[in-house]
Amino acid sequence: MQGATHLAAVKSEMYQRHWERFYVRRPARVMSVSPGLSGITMRSCQVVDISQGGAALELTTAIGLSSHYYLQVLGLADRIGCAEAYRNGNRVGVKFICPIPEHVLHAIVRADFMMGDKVNKPAGTQR
Repeated sequence: MQGATHLAAVKSEMYQRHWERFYVRRPARVMSVSPGLSGITMRSCQVVDISQGGAALELTTAIGLSSHYYLQVLGLADRIGCAEAYRNGNRVGVKFICPIPEHVLHAIVRADFMMGDKVNKPAGTQR
């Protein structure tokens, strides 16, 4: 870090993860409410990874998707309120409006484990 200021070594909570991520491949649905409450749009997706604070999703298409929606993981009755953090092609990163309870996260991870699918971490990830 030669030539950098003293602030370059300061750690910021903004760039640190708060929760542990779990790599899963769970089918889910994204439900968004149309403007003016005129209807509900549903899309199929797949949860790539999830934590108590957010998730990465793969959609068939993200065109026309609003920035706020509900995520419903198949097999669970809970709907999780989401705000979009990033969009890169068909991959969408979301932050949950409220952190999900541990028992809901464990149910998602356990269900993925019980299915027995081998999940490979995406390329370029550490851990």
